[in-house]
Amino acid sequence: MKYLQSSIKAVITHGEDFGYTASCFDLPVVTQGATLDEVAANLHEAIKLHLEDENLQELGFIENPAILITYELNNLYAKV
Repeated sequence: MKYLQSSIKAVITHGEDFGYTASCFDLPVVTQGATLDEVAANLHEAIKLHLEDENLQELGFIENPAILITYELNNLYAKV
């Protein structure tokens, strides 16, 4: 029996030029937005469109997988 993933993992980082960029680890999905709320909504929509008419089990996911988003912070350095 094949193990099916219960979540789609993604990361949000600061964009190079502006705003934020989101990308999935398990799917070829990348999007951007001016705010965290906007990039999260865009990511949800992009994943939904990418999975439309796909067999989720063939892709290794359960039906209606959760989206697990990690936010990558910039490096912070302590002042001495």
